[in-house]
Formats: sequence, C-alpha cells, structure tokens
Amino acid sequence: MPSAPDVLHRVFGYAEFRGEQAAIIDRVVGGGDAVVLMPTGGGKSLCYQIPALVRAGTGVVISPLIALMQDQVDALEALGVRAAFLNSTQDPDARRLVEQQLLAGELDLLYLAPERLKLESSLGLLDRAELSLFAIDEAHCVSQWGHDFRPDYLGLSVLHERWPSVPRIALTATATEATRREIVERLDLRAAGQFVSSFDRPNIQYRIEPKNQPLAQLLQLIRTEHPGDAGIVYCLSRASVEKTAEALVAEGIPALPYHAGLDASVRARNQARFLREEGIVMVATIAFGMGIDKPDVRFVAHLDLPKSVEGYYQETGRAGRDGLPSTAWLAYGLQDVVQQRRMIQESEGDAAFKRRASQHLDAMLALCETVECRRVQLLNYFGQSSEPCGNCDTCLAPPEAWDGTVPAQKLLSTIVRLQRERNQRFGAGHLIDILLGRDTERVRQQRHDELRTYGIGGELSEQEWRGVVRQLLAQGLLAVNTDGYGTLVITEASGGVLDGSRPVKLRREPERAVKKAKRSAGAELPEAAQPLFERLRAWRADVARAQGVPAYIVFGDATLRGIAVTEPTTLAQLGEVSGVGEKKLEAYGEAVLALVAGENPTVSATAADAASVREQPTTRTATVVDDDLPPLTDDDAPPLDF
Repeated sequence: MPSAPDVLHRVFGYAEFRGEQAAIIDRVVGGGDAVVLMPTGGGKSLCYQIPALVRAGTGVVISPLIALMQDQVDALEALGVRAAFLNSTQDPDARRLVEQQLLAGELDLLYLAPERLKLESSLGLLDRAELSLFAIDEAHCVSQWGHDFRPDYLGLSVLHERWPSVPRIALTATATEATRREIVERLDLRAAGQFVSSFDRPNIQYRIEPKNQPLAQLLQLIRTEHPGDAGIVYCLSRASVEKTAEALVAEGIPALPYHAGLDASVRARNQARFLREEGIVMVATIAFGMGIDKPDVRFVAHLDLPKSVEGYYQETGRAGRDGLPSTAWLAYGLQDVVQQRRMIQESEGDAAFKRRASQHLDAMLALCETVECRRVQLLNYFGQSSEPCGNCDTCLAPPEAWDGTVPAQKLLSTIVRLQRERNQRFGAGHLIDILLGRDTERVRQQRHDELRTYGIGGELSEQEWRGVVRQLLAQGLLAVNTDGYGTLVITEASGGVLDGSRPVKLRREPERAVKKAKRSAGAELPEAAQPLFERLRAWRADVARAQGVPAYIVFGDATLRGIAVTEPTTLAQLGEVSGVGEKKLEAYGEAVLALVAGENPTVSATAADAASVREQPTTRTATVVDDDLPPLTDDDAPPLDF
C-alpha cells in the first residue's frame, strides 16, 4: 500500500499537504467517514482522489453534472490515474468496457451521477465490484433550501445502507451551519468526522459598486484590469445574458451565452470553448458554473444582485482557483432591491419559504451596504471571525457613514402624505421628483407640487436619493408594495424614524476610485521571467489543442510560473516544481526543458509523447442513450444530467 504523501508527490507533483488535507485523508484511508467544507481551490478533490489511490478497490465519485465528467477523467488520466465514468453519453459498447474494467479492478476512480443510483443495474454492478470509498461531491445539493438542490441527492443514503463498510466523504465549498446539519442528517453522516476549513479566499478582491451604466462599468473592468483574461459574468435573466453577451462581442471581447433555455448542444459547445480556449468570457445565469474546474478564471462579475450570500460566495469562488490574484465584482442598484423583494412576494412558495428567502436577501443586502471590511462580513456569515483584509473596496477606499435620519424622514413623510391624504402609492422615481421639486407632467397632473414635502430634498442629488431609497429598503425601513408595480410603502419600523426615536445611518460611496492592480495571469512575475512564461503559455495552448483537452490539464498557470521563475535545466529540477508529477514529467519534461533553453519543441511530438504515457479515453462518444430517467423540467437551475 503506497503512502498518502508518496502519492501526493509522485502522482500530483506537490511537496506537502495544505490545511486539513492530511487529517481528512488519514481518516478516509483508515475507513472513517468525513464531511468536508473547503473553499473552491482549496484542494477538495485530493481528499478523495488520494485515498482512492491508497486503498484497495475503486473509488466511486458521485458528481452532479455529466458535462464535466470527461474533463475530470482527462485530467486524472494525464496524471496516470486509471479513471472512467458511466453516463448516458456512452454507447452500450463503451459502457460495457467501463463495467468490465471496474469488475476487473482496473479503475482507480469511477464517476457517476446521483440519478444513476436509481437504476438497479447500477447498484448491482457496484455490488460485484471492490469499492474503496464513496465521494459525494457538491454535497450541498442535498439541501432543499439551496438553489442547487437535486432531489436525487436525497437518495444517497442508499450508499450507507447497502455498503456500510465502505467509507464515505461528502464535500462542498458552500455551506452555512444549517446546510451542514442538513448534509449530515440527510446523508446519515452523524458519526462522520467534520472538517471545516477557512472560507477565506485571500487572492480574491471583493468589490461592490453602485449600478449606474452596468455594461459600461463591466467593459471598464475587463479592459482596464482583465484584457484577454477568462471570466464569468452572471445575469439574473436569460434575456439579459443574451443581450450582454452580444454587447461584449460587439465591443471585440470574445463572449458566449449560457442558460437553461439554450439547446443542450449549444450549452455543451459553449462550455467546451470556455474550458478549452483562453480568454473567453462566459455570460450566464446560475445554470452555469457548478463543478467547473478551470483554474485561471481571473474575474467573476455580477450584473444583478445574487439572491443569497451562499450563492454569491459560490459563484465568486469560481475565480482564482489557482491562487493567483482575481476579482469578484458586483454592480448593485436600487432596482435590484425592488426586483428581488417583489420576486419573493410574488413567488408561489409558502410563508416559510418567503421568510427564508427574505432572510437570505437581507444578509446579501447587509454585505452590499456594509461600511466595514467585506471579507469580515462575508466570513462572519459562515461563522468565521477575521480581521480587515486590506484587499476589498471598503478596505482600500473606506466609505463614509453619515447620519441619514433627516433625508429618511423626508422620504417617508412623502410616502405617508401620498397614501393618507390621497390614497396614492408611487415608485422611487416619482418620489424623488417630488423631493427635488421637479416640474414633470405627472407632478402637474397629480398636483403633487402642493405637497408640503415638494422640493424639500434639494440637498441631495438624484443619485444620492436613489442610494437613500436603496438603503432604507435594505434596512427594512421601506418595503415594496404587493400591487406588482414596484410602488413603495412604509413598514412598522418606519414609525421610529418618523418620530425621531430611531436614527438612520447610511453609507456614502467614496469619491475616489479603489486602487486596482493589474491582474493578468503573468502579474507579479519578475520581469525577467515574463518572456519564458508567455512562451510556456503559447506552447501549452498548442499542446492542449492538439490533444483536445483544456489547457490547465497540461499544466496550470501556477506551475508555469514556477517553471518560468526557477528555469530548471534538468528533469530532476523540473520534477521539483509544484504541479509536476511523474507522468507529466515523462510526457512533457523534454519539451519544457527545450523551451527553457530557448528552443522550440515540436508540438506534435510533445502531444505524441503525452499520448504514449496516458491511457486513451475509453468513454468518449457522441451517442445519447435513453435510460428512461425523468426528463429535465427545471428552468434556470443547473441542467439535471445523468
């Protein structure tokens, strides 16, 4: 039996474990169950991959998306790991071959979707195999309160019931204390060891700014900070996804749309381009991203307010998996708050659902409106304390907290007078027109220039008044009416503001811009190493294209940086660079040394060398087989594949 540290170095090319990886691996290798909460990019996959290579038998990985299984298998095969998957993209012959490999003990890891465990044929197959462990990836999918909920995850208790001696490890990057309890209860992991790593991603700079002209703001972000970088842009609706992707392409930025309304073949093609090509910007709904292993996503942008802190954290966590500097940017405005409040009110959920949704939104609004460190606020939501980070907008350009009691009273008084004196309700735009004393057609028609509050708000600009409205909504001192028109009404808490017993603290956005560092993949490299780094990136792109795999499967940016800085001249020296294991050294070593020496290795020869030490994929096919499983009926939840 090989040791875990030996496998770490020999197969994966790393010198030592990080954080609690060693403790988690020891527990699973010893036959114990584990629940693992670890941020994206923290090395969760090693926590089940290494035990599967150490223990006798095959490790079965329950993964929610078949669209990513081929890339996961390709990445493992590139390391010399015997991996395969079983899903509906295979023809019967390919499926039978994988089944034979499993029963013959020729696989280290086998990927399955949870839906497949509903099939008695799959359960019977696993009964006849020697199993080393079960890894339940994206375990938060078992939570019925989350937007990634998958009903088939509720059936995974069968693993413990049918194979009680096989250790299980449940892993997720996103879980509050409540979600963790739900994972433990629903997957029957009460006796499991629980390992909770820090949720902090110090390489990500969190920035939230007022939404003014969101597309122009997004273009500014991409052009000034991330030209040529891969990124993800999240939008709330399918229409917004399409419009934004088209606008970026018109501006010369390679962008692709992704949402559940697109044909499955289009989604698959766009996802493949994003993973395999460099510099692609994916514009998507939340249907995209879960399980994406692309390490060099340099920015994640939100053009609409996320519904929860969990969703925001999970989505922004897709940036900078390689540990290099990355940006999480959100444009947030008054209409976002109105829209989200209205969506909750008009939803078909019961009172408990609406209450929970409102709590999630309140926490997200608190993060947006804080005058303190955003990272402190974010980590506090997950039950972790921290110090100000110095790498978020509120640390780099602290906003001013100001006494907004009088402006709040003016706005609330206007709403009260309209409702009580005239039985009228209006949205934010008209209320601000009244406060600013504007002579609009509606003001004249409604004779609102006769109100006592007409023209009393001249001390603030329209944009500042919109900020007041937004923050009063966030603090629960205003509410969106249930009439479906987005009109505003006071709340029970508004009374304390109007009578002066409750002061109102508001946030004023800083006038100076946040200091932004250049964040391209080669940033912070010594100047002398830049040319070699770029040559390595170009070579890697050609090799990946020749093999038909994402570039990061050849080498990640962090490994290329290590090579560019150390300039190894022997295979032994190259083998000491983090991320260079035995198989990659054998496949690419000579070509890399030639590049370091200033030579230009032949890409076709390099690809052939890689193929000679890598097991050929046995599961790639374009045929779709009907497994008589339930059809996809979801909207913008991640596509339910099997």
